[in-house]
Amino acid sequence: MAHPAQHEAASSPTPMPSDVQVTPVRGAADRTAFIRLPYSLYRDDPNWVPPLEMERRDFLDPKKNPFFDYAEVELFLARRGQDVVGRVAAIKNPRHMEFHGTKEGFFGLFECVNDAGVARGLLDAAGAWLKARGIDTVLGPANFSSNQDWGLLVEGYDSPPALMMPYNPAYYAGLLETCGFTKAKDLFAYELSSSTPPPEKVARIAEKIRQREGVTVRAVNLKDFPAEVARIKQIYNAAWEKNWGFIPFTDREFEHMAKEMKAIVRPELVLIAEVKGEPVAFSMTLPDANPAFQAANGRLTTFGLPIGLVKLVLASRKLKRLRLLTLGIKEGYRRRGLDAILYLDTLRTAKELGYTGGEISWTLEDNHLVNRAIESMGGQRSKTYRVYQRPA
Repeated sequence: MAHPAQHEAASSPTPMPSDVQVTPVRGAADRTAFIRLPYSLYRDDPNWVPPLEMERRDFLDPKKNPFFDYAEVELFLARRGQDVVGRVAAIKNPRHMEFHGTKEGFFGLFECVNDAGVARGLLDAAGAWLKARGIDTVLGPANFSSNQDWGLLVEGYDSPPALMMPYNPAYYAGLLETCGFTKAKDLFAYELSSSTPPPEKVARIAEKIRQREGVTVRAVNLKDFPAEVARIKQIYNAAWEKNWGFIPFTDREFEHMAKEMKAIVRPELVLIAEVKGEPVAFSMTLPDANPAFQAANGRLTTFGLPIGLVKLVLASRKLKRLRLLTLGIKEGYRRRGLDAILYLDTLRTAKELGYTGGEISWTLEDNHLVNRAIESMGGQRSKTYRVYQRPA
């Protein structure tokens, strides 16, 4: 049944302005306009992290992004005269539909001026495209799935996002709600300082579990990278299979992501927990490279000179924050303290390497077991992201 707010929004729609046109992206010029819109929208926002333009081109290239092996994506632009004033992607993901037994599709890569009519034109175009392909519910924003960054920032605008987390102006939530979208689920981010010692009781219990269960924790071995990736993928897909919104990675997707992350990974902070020689849990913590991307300002070269690359490399040497990206435990080994062991080992190593702290993100709002574990380690909720939904 539709949420009452959906009926309310639908009964008094804000029409798209007559001087605005929404059209599908066609050709290289449209694709460039689609990619570059955020650079103008956010140019005065000190918290925005400009992505590398070349990375965004690869992300949208079906020949380079394995997501396109099975999914369909249509990009739309909104123009007022010659000016681009908004963009959106409509995403049909058959793997999501099959895994969850739904007819859900997604919108993503949403950017828009503060104009409810423009937002409606974009979101209605995406919805119509999805509905024509058998979709009955639209969720988002998703770029392009829960395995990448997703959700809309609704709390925590006072600081830049962590690596691979979304960022948007505060007015986006109002635009989506005006267009009939309502909350589907909130995602939480937590702030943790490496200088705050973990509670003594937690550390003591974790060490007892380590001894009693015969848990060994080791850093990932980059010299055995393909085999390590296979081990982590097996744990990852098993650990999250019952989570809301989850879809398993394909082999090509996981290998593609691992290859991208290898460039910035600190192997000491990617940990695998084994019980009697069997890998049963892992955690992945990456340096938060966003300050380096901010320094590069979206480009590695300017007038043929590697100015952005030099800035990126120099800034990379000064990174002090981390993002604990994921922590997964196989069923049968949960509620046995493995999460505390991985958290403690990560904190200790991060401090030894000179990192001051960072972010743990994201967790589902109703994953009370995980959220309590993070809070027991001293984590403080710092940001909230929201996934929205609406009938197509």
